[in-house]
Amino acid sequence: MQQAKISFDESQINFLNKYRELGFKDKSSLVRSAMEEFIKSVEKQKLEKSAKLYAEIYNEDADLHDLTNSAIEDWPK
Repeated sequence: MQQAKISFDESQINFLNKYRELGFKDKSSLVRSAMEEFIKSVEKQKLEKSAKLYAEIYNEDADLHDLTNSAIEDWPK
């Protein structure tokens, strides 16, 4: 595993020092877990932004409404 030198402020160091109380074997595993959660959050935000953009495009394009409606006409109910 690669290493990186990073800096923390005092409150973050205090939190890191509670790694055992938080169920982690060491400080590095706590930081890795936090980063993974942040990455998931960023990816979710990207997906939500993309979905909103697609919804805007769909709402502004009557041809897309027609295409969607024609595609679902024969869909079983």
